Amino acid sequence: MTMNADREALLKQVTALDFAAVDLQLYLNTHPHDTDALEMYNDCTENARRARKTYEQQFGPLTGFRSEGQTDWSWENEPWPWQAEFNFSPGGHHNVGL
Repeated sequence: MTMNADREALLKQVTALDFAAVDLQLYLNTHPHDTDALEMYNDCTENARRARKTYEQQFGPLTGFRSEGQTDWSWENEPWPWQAEFNFSPGGHHNVGL
């Protein structure tokens, strides 16, 4: 895989896990005693944390407030997540570095 493909795959993983965590959180708001859903939520948030950490170690921070372990303040060196250059392109390729 190329760096851009690796970056896009990790970003998609983080996005999917975060989406699933929000969905499970909403479900748990109305079903707080569903232990299976709570276990899935806990697994999902842990997997999202790991995926986010892997992404940030390889490609830099996704957000300014979660930038742990950086040796320099590199946040400004990449397009920010809300900028067009950071987003997925319609063809499924990440625009950064293309």
